[in-house]
Amino acid sequence: QVQLVESGGGLVQAGDSLRLSCAISGRILSSYMMGWFRQAPGKEREFVATTRWSGGLTYYEDSVKDRFVISRDNVKNTVSLQMNSLKPEDTAVYYCAANGPPYYTNSYRDPREVDYWGQGTQVTVSS
Repeated sequence: QVQLVESGGGLVQAGDSLRLSCAISGRILSSYMMGWFRQAPGKEREFVATTRWSGGLTYYEDSVKDRFVISRDNVKNTVSLQMNSLKPEDTAVYYCAANGPPYYTNSYRDPREVDYWGQGTQVTVSS
């Protein structure tokens, strides 16, 4: 069984930076896509960023690709999301996610394809 535990959320001002971390316990296959989704109040859960656990593939949502950086540490078993130039519209609960095979086109973006979720961490950006 895989467990994901997020940390690092908080209240920041627009333009600030924040780093989220996801601690992974259990066995993650090298082909797994490890990533982040977010859900704002009254909105559906949406894809933010993902990276293949074995490396070589990384995807970002267009609205964050120039501001956020996803990284993984296969030794410490963590996935992190460095968020820079935060905007009020980034306010949401951020969820760590593990998505395993089989894959289809853009399946990494689909929350219905996620196998494991973390409990979420709140990020609030004030204007």
